[in-house]
Amino acid sequence: MATDQTPQAAGFAEVSRTLVAIAAEVLTGVQRAVVGPGNVRTARDNAWSAIEADRARAQARADTSRAVAEIVATGPRRTVAAARHRARAVAATVR
Repeated sequence: MATDQTPQAAGFAEVSRTLVAIAAEVLTGVQRAVVGPGNVRTARDNAWSAIEADRARAQARADTSRAVAEIVATGPRRTVAAARHRARAVAATVR
């Protein structure tokens, strides 16, 4: 498929790409100067952070599921405070 691109349009696209590449290099250089070369975030760092966050969420879900399963397995519990409350409610209706 042939494109009808004039030399002027092709030159504009090339200049645009070059300017974006230069701007990216400048920003990377500024970031390194500000935070230090050892603290510059990379795509690999970002991906690893996302993996760790996913693992932490999965662990939290598993912990919550285990806790709920333990609560369900032990059945309902009646606390001393709830028993006193029920006793007062029963005593109030008898009067």
